[in-house]
Amino acid sequence: MDKETEQKIQQLGLLEQNMQNTTVQKQSFQVQLTEVESALKEIANSDETFKIVSNIMIKSDPKQLKKELDERKEMLELRIDSLEKQESKFKEKAASLQKEVLEKIEKK
Repeated sequence: MDKETEQKIQQLGLLEQNMQNTTVQKQSFQVQLTEVESALKEIANSDETFKIVSNIMIKSDPKQLKKELDERKEMLELRIDSLEKQESKFKEKAASLQKEVLEKIEKK
């Protein structure tokens, strides 16, 4: 196997690692998003709300807490969307490299 093919195989390995890291990050953000959505449902019909700050539960204004949660939800959705785009690019690049490597191997 020539050096170029070996380099492409190494690149495939790195792309695989990057895709796994991206997937783990995306899953983490999805869990956080689910928690935020659940919290928003819980406070929707509450007159009295609390939030936890440094292991202390503090009474909070429901409107302000909803605003904070909505902002957090928006940020998480943007991060998830960004990671999905990144994941898609990694997959395309990996498919292209894999095709090139297979073509080189089949020629030999």
